[in-house]
Amino acid sequence: MSATIPSAGESASTTPRQYTAEEKRHRIFAIVGASSGNLVEWFDFYVYAFSALYFAGAFFPKSDPTVQLLNTAGVFAAGFLMRPIGGWLFGRIADRVGRKTSMLISVSMMCAGSLVIACLPTYAQIGAWAPFLLLMARLFQGLSVGGEYGTTATYMSEVALRGQRGFFSSFQYVTLIGGQLLAVLVIVVLEQLLTEDELRAWGWRIPFVIGAITAVVAMFLRRSLTETHGSQGEKNKEAGTMAGLFKHHKAAFFTVLGYTAGGSLIFYTFTTYMQKFLVNTVHLPNKTASYVMTCALFVYMCMQPVFGALSDRIGRRNNMLLFGGLGVLFTVPILTALQHVTSPYVAFVLIIAALAIVSFYTSISGIVKAEMFPPEVRALGVGLAYAVGNAIFGGSAEYVALALKSEGHETSFYWYVTVMMVIAFLVSLRLPRQASYLHHDH
Repeated sequence: MSATIPSAGESASTTPRQYTAEEKRHRIFAIVGASSGNLVEWFDFYVYAFSALYFAGAFFPKSDPTVQLLNTAGVFAAGFLMRPIGGWLFGRIADRVGRKTSMLISVSMMCAGSLVIACLPTYAQIGAWAPFLLLMARLFQGLSVGGEYGTTATYMSEVALRGQRGFFSSFQYVTLIGGQLLAVLVIVVLEQLLTEDELRAWGWRIPFVIGAITAVVAMFLRRSLTETHGSQGEKNKEAGTMAGLFKHHKAAFFTVLGYTAGGSLIFYTFTTYMQKFLVNTVHLPNKTASYVMTCALFVYMCMQPVFGALSDRIGRRNNMLLFGGLGVLFTVPILTALQHVTSPYVAFVLIIAALAIVSFYTSISGIVKAEMFPPEVRALGVGLAYAVGNAIFGGSAEYVALALKSEGHETSFYWYVTVMMVIAFLVSLRLPRQASYLHHDH
């Protein structure tokens, strides 16, 4: 690519920068390139959650279906525990070496993790080694995706066109949700082509093979990206360091951590866990639950640019306050209504209502965090705060929900999500009306 994208540290001195047609084209290409890799990476990560209904019995001794799902959810949650390490490691690489290098390494690691899972022997073949190796592969993927979010959010926020950053950066979640959607679609297609016994025996491996192959494609796409990281990262000794982050930006870090905790929890509640909720609590057939979630995720994906563009008009702070406030008011009513529905169509409408509320946050998730940090610690600040909140509250969502259900206290989970929405609302009050960073960047 011949044209270059100015460093994120450069600022407009007097008047807003006017982009030439060529600069717009290069920036939009960079958004597409980064988000395409993001889609592949999240497909690889989420396909585990959606295929768990079929492979749970292959890795854990035969027992009650809820206990099997609880075991696979535990492994899913364990992958999240690696995210803070990934957020720190890849954030440091991105802030000191470059965003592009960080994104290339992370997608390569995700590819390797998917390939390992696709080839793993079952519990019947190697006993306790099977769940152990599954856990190791998920920890490796957790490390990868822990770095993916912060670096991609930073990169897409920096290359997005000024004045439309909410709209363009929303495509991070378009592709993140797209990864979920493709994971569900692959399961739906396999359900049409294979019997349930075939899916449980070997068909569940196919999505992981697809994930490994597409990750290779993503690596080639990311190699063509233009770097936004300037030379200031290499010269600044505090760039990409914990000392540089907490010495000057501690308040920003904990603000981001606060609303990420609630945002991650409600996001995973109405996406990855919802498929299991529809099967295990609402008692819809597996295929019906997959159809409902496929349609819901598609609509949810289409919502992101709309809500992102809305933030460009009303401000990120107002978006976040609407997210927290509506989440407090409607989480319990929606989950309670879902628990008692009999029609998949009603279930779909309720899930869409919940996802519309979540969209106030997810559409601007990357940009609202990136605007809190300067370029020399931006990837680290965004990635680490997200990873910690996501690991503790997002990654544990399924496990907590299933554990409470197994003990007969399922509705307690609804109130747990609501309490976290209260926290998200209160923390969002701390957001500045005018962003401290990126606003004056090119």
